[in-house]
Amino acid sequence: MIRLSTTQSGFEAEFRALLDQARETTAQVDAAVASIIAEVRKGRDAALLDLTARFDRWQPEGAAGLRVSAAEIDAARARCAPELLDALDLAATRIERFHAAQLPNDVELDDTLGLTLGMRWGAVDAVGIYVPGGKAAYPSSVLMNAVPAAVAGVQRIAMAVPTPDGVLNDLVLAAAHRAGVTEIWRIGGAQAIAALAWGTESIAPVDRIAGPGNAYVAEAKRQVFGRVGIDSIAGPSEVVVLADASQNPSLIAIDLLAQAEHDESAQAILITTSAQMAHAVEHAVAEHLTTLPRSAIAGASWEKHGAIIVVRDWEEGAALVDRLAPEHLEVMVAEPQALFARIRHAGAAFLGANCPEALGDYVAGPNHVLPTGRTARFASGLSVFDFLKRTTWISAERRGLDAIGPAAVALAEAEGLSAHARSIALRLGQGAG
Repeated sequence: MIRLSTTQSGFEAEFRALLDQARETTAQVDAAVASIIAEVRKGRDAALLDLTARFDRWQPEGAAGLRVSAAEIDAARARCAPELLDALDLAATRIERFHAAQLPNDVELDDTLGLTLGMRWGAVDAVGIYVPGGKAAYPSSVLMNAVPAAVAGVQRIAMAVPTPDGVLNDLVLAAAHRAGVTEIWRIGGAQAIAALAWGTESIAPVDRIAGPGNAYVAEAKRQVFGRVGIDSIAGPSEVVVLADASQNPSLIAIDLLAQAEHDESAQAILITTSAQMAHAVEHAVAEHLTTLPRSAIAGASWEKHGAIIVVRDWEEGAALVDRLAPEHLEVMVAEPQALFARIRHAGAAFLGANCPEALGDYVAGPNHVLPTGRTARFASGLSVFDFLKRTTWISAERRGLDAIGPAAVALAEAEGLSAHARSIALRLGQGAG
């Protein structure tokens, strides 16, 4: 774990090293992914069956068995504990409400020269949602990816979820049902991304793919981009916690470890104005690690990538946050809103001691799919806008054409595009040009 202070000589070099730290530990998989995509494009359903047998260790009797039936979904929901279904419904309702508030209005602007200008919003036709299904099951990921698509008005939401040894998670299926997923496929990995992007005999192609996955899934999304849209290429998770001397060090420590337990490449950073708090949190982290079930993962993350930074004041602290541009930001100070107002770059912020980042992962309402790896400098979290597209339109009266057409003719001629110029000039009665 890295210990830094802005009062130390050499701080800038050490902080730059922290910024440049490579946390992507997976090997290059681009060639393997390209081969899988080519296999699916050529073999289609037959290739999916073969790849599912190869990587997930099971194979249905035919392609029809790749799709999860309505009866299976109903049976899965019936096996879920009522309190878990209630929790899913609470989360979904809050996510729906927040994302519905994001829906934009169409634009129509009357021009005094005789034109009307507009912009119309509309949902994409079909979306593919990828849900991890290997080491763990993530019903929250289903809700966060599918609910915004449904709120945006997407008519077809196809979900792909790997089923190692043929096993499906009941709560994942229940979450898909609650979120409005219209079809579920038992496929995973790069082959699932290829099937969603290119289609097979059984699976119609989609227009956009969203959802996290392993290195093969991330690389497959990168390779199919352009054929379809994608949400992002997600990297290891991260959190920055800002905390002053008034906070509880045990709560800060567990918030840091909540991020570290994702995987060994996750990163948790504390920035504080109190050296005493820095020491107390470091001690509290060690105590929590003795009892956490995922202590091996969280401990490795903390040792490899964790950091505690002591700053002179919150002006320095805010500046460091903007350089880190973290996926998650917790602001645990006496006046969190005031400090947050000074920070420009973060995927999502959690203000005050009563708002841990984990609350946002499940039930708060804003999306937990967020930009990682300092991309919050230019990227945003998943929203309804990821499932909408916009079309601009123009309507012109004759007087509008007369008013602005000559300028367009002049510009077209200056660019050497004579057909452009002529298409306007003929309407202006200027002859063939």
